[in-house]
Amino acid sequence: MQKKNIIIQKVLDNLKISSLNPMQVAAIDAGEQPSDIVLLSPTGTGKTLGFLLPVLLTLDLNQPGIQTLVLTPSRELALQIEQVFKQMATGFKVNCCYGGHPIKIEKNNLIQPPALLIGTPGRIADHIRRNNINVSSIRTLVLDEFDKSLELGFQEEMAFITGQLTSLSKRILTSATNAIEIPDFTGITTPKTLNYLENASPRGLAQKAVRSEGSDKLEALFRLVCKLGNEATLVFCNHRDTVERISNLLWEKGLEHGIFHGGMEQDERERELIKFRNGSHHLLITTDLASRGLDIPEIKYVIHYQLTTQEKVFLHRNGRTARMNAEGTAYLVLAEEDHLPEYLNIEPDFISLPDYPEVPEHPQWITIYIGKGKKDKISKGDIVGFVLQKGKLQKEDLGRIDVLDYTSYVAIKRTLAHQVIRLLKDEPLKKKKVKIQISK
Repeated sequence: MQKKNIIIQKVLDNLKISSLNPMQVAAIDAGEQPSDIVLLSPTGTGKTLGFLLPVLLTLDLNQPGIQTLVLTPSRELALQIEQVFKQMATGFKVNCCYGGHPIKIEKNNLIQPPALLIGTPGRIADHIRRNNINVSSIRTLVLDEFDKSLELGFQEEMAFITGQLTSLSKRILTSATNAIEIPDFTGITTPKTLNYLENASPRGLAQKAVRSEGSDKLEALFRLVCKLGNEATLVFCNHRDTVERISNLLWEKGLEHGIFHGGMEQDERERELIKFRNGSHHLLITTDLASRGLDIPEIKYVIHYQLTTQEKVFLHRNGRTARMNAEGTAYLVLAEEDHLPEYLNIEPDFISLPDYPEVPEHPQWITIYIGKGKKDKISKGDIVGFVLQKGKLQKEDLGRIDVLDYTSYVAIKRTLAHQVIRLLKDEPLKKKKVKIQISK
């Protein structure tokens, strides 16, 4: 018991978290029991730590091979889980596998197997078929955001993978909704269910609405965004083409923003999330791909440009704001003929929009691209020293830094961007020539 408490406290210190929430405590207790676990909890309540802590307590430094496999529906979520585990500073190796980049890099990483392997179903199945992964040592399987994996059609890949895992002693399934049937291929029959979905609607959430003049809602959206100003805001649409159409209009009106949907290349999606996280964009136009499972900052406003017919999707969208103890507002943008959905449990307050909207000022941060990353032996510390010394910046001029495998992104004060690019243009980074520019 004392050893467990020491491990947990060390993790909390590393993550700068003061205490666990009730769901996470219950998950740790359930992890010590022999039964499988089904963990149901809304988006933004800390499910990642809720399953990583029980997993950590089962890992053995003296055991070779992969001990735990985590399957997740998206690359972004896989990378988020990997990042959290690395921040936990456990001493155990972790690797992340996903589509959209060369499989050869992952194969080389797997030569020395990690204790924890995280990946998307398609890529993990591919590695197993290529014999890049020895599954005989895997004792624990986590199916994270399992309902989303089913929605995205990963049943076949997950069934194949689970069929290969003949040494499992523990299965953990997480979901932000209980509206799922657990397929037989999971092997889960009599699990311990931890249901924290009763208060799925955020406590600090206010719901408001605006009406457009006629059927064209784009102008109403523009006026609403101008009214809300420079606060972190997500605009949800039902379709990719709607995201693109809105984006084109907003750029024409001079409104800085990013977009995010499944039709984009993986590196494009990654860049857009980085800019949103570091404050280069306060506004992100997206499909429901961003409604859950992504590592994005606290959102002040959620805007439903297009309403969903499914209440659970509506709740997932709203779950991006008013998280934990924070407050937020969800706005509905309605055409004159639109009716409120039946699942709304409260009548939203209708607000007026400005007749002469003013475009918010550009965010104070802008993102600089550096063409080197982890695989080039570049660290955050290297970049801090490089940018501050060679770019002649003060610490307060430097924002968030993201170091990826082969690229890095640095947020700096927008007003200093061109000066920094000019000063760094011909300067080597760790004696290497490097491409530096404002991120597209």
